[in-house]
Amino acid sequence: MSATQSGKLNKVIRWGVALALVAAAAATHKQWLPKLKALAKSSGSAEAEAEHADHDDHSGHEDHAGHDEAAEASVLELSEAARRNLGLTAEFLKPVELTKYRRTVTIPAVVVDKPGRTQVEVSTPLTGVITHVHAVTGEAVTPGTLLFELRITHEQLITAQTEFLKSLGELEVEKLEIKRLEDAAESGAISGRTLLERKYSRDKLEALIRAQREALRLQGLSDRQVEEIATDKKLLRSLQIVAPTIDDHSHDEELRLSHASTQTVSLTRVPDEKNGEKHDDKHAEKDHEHADDENGGHDDSTMSLIVERLSVKKGQTVNAGELLCEVADFSSLYIEGKAFDQDAPAINATASNNWPVTAIFPVAQGQETLNDLNLAFVGTEVDSNSRSLPFYVNLPNTITGTSKNNEGQRFVSWKYRPGQRLQLQVPVEEWPSELVVPVDAVVREAADWFVFRQNGKHFERVAVHVKFRDQSNAVIANDGAVFPGDVLALRSAHQMQMALKNKSGAGADPHAGHTH
Repeated sequence: MSATQSGKLNKVIRWGVALALVAAAAATHKQWLPKLKALAKSSGSAEAEAEHADHDDHSGHEDHAGHDEAAEASVLELSEAARRNLGLTAEFLKPVELTKYRRTVTIPAVVVDKPGRTQVEVSTPLTGVITHVHAVTGEAVTPGTLLFELRITHEQLITAQTEFLKSLGELEVEKLEIKRLEDAAESGAISGRTLLERKYSRDKLEALIRAQREALRLQGLSDRQVEEIATDKKLLRSLQIVAPTIDDHSHDEELRLSHASTQTVSLTRVPDEKNGEKHDDKHAEKDHEHADDENGGHDDSTMSLIVERLSVKKGQTVNAGELLCEVADFSSLYIEGKAFDQDAPAINATASNNWPVTAIFPVAQGQETLNDLNLAFVGTEVDSNSRSLPFYVNLPNTITGTSKNNEGQRFVSWKYRPGQRLQLQVPVEEWPSELVVPVDAVVREAADWFVFRQNGKHFERVAVHVKFRDQSNAVIANDGAVFPGDVLALRSAHQMQMALKNKSGAGADPHAGHTH
């Protein structure tokens, strides 16, 4: 057999064996095919699970690393010195609580006088010549302090006193005559008609004297002073004018039996040197000191009056009703707010609910806040030019400084003065239960607001929803971001936010500046 024939025979045999194997596999496929499929499925699942596990491990590692990095970027650790630098004392690290909050509107305002109370004019009720001026402009005096002395040249008062003394003398003569006639009538020397006519004349004189007493009171004299004229039989020629009592509207304080040094107007008799009487040049100082004792000294700020607009000088002749000076009582003032007319319902609601008003004064260190002020009243007319509605808030005042000059005259400085500009925060709506923090406790970045919550030595930055914010406070929504009882940093939120930014910027990318 040749080599060619032998090769063909081998090829036929291989194909025959292959066909036999295929036929045998087809005949027995029910036995081996399910096992082959199960083995393939098991092998594929194991590979998929291994691949999925590898993917999960990688993804979880990346997520955990990202979470840790984000958490670390929102946490700030402050040293004790840093806390003090930021002002985070115990006063500004407190748990927040649900509290009542009143939404306010800010309105410009100015300090003004109280009409009829702050400025009071001192005038002379009689015509005369100024003999002494005891007050100086700017001096602080107490009610009853002697301000001026006046020698009376008022013709009506002089005439009234003269007629009064004349009537008193005639009455004494008439009484003596009646006594003489009574003795004569008892002995029968005269008729009873003559005695009766004398008694009628006495009664007429007594009626005239009563009328003259009332006329002297109308001239400004008191009951005691009229009695002094009747007793001493001398005219009152000197008028003492003292500082008035602002809140006492009685015309003559002697009606309450007060001392002469506390009268609004005091009349004294000019000393008669011919009769041994001497004029004491220091009587004004004694009266001044006595008035201080009666009013408890100069330390009572509510009794301090400031002498303003001194209009006369020694030797000057003044007519009845002429202004001598003005005194001002700054112990209680008004704050006048100017609201738009559309704010009138809100202002009226504040007045009807007796909600307190807050005043904010600009000072060198920033601002001064004065809380719990009372709204006195709301104006009845809208200003036609500015279209604003005035309303008035009571402002109690205090003395901040006192000094004396070489002559013993006292000068004071009041904390608030008419003309000062400020802002009023007027409540217009009340929210019963809110998380309220100072405005410095929140910081804004883009569309987010943040606060810083204390956790041990660390401060966590927490995103919150700010419902309302004004110049002083911010209202945080009670939505679970911050809970009542959480300790928050109540100031320096902006500085803490900058510290976080600097911290993240320093170590954000370890490969920054490298090229691969």
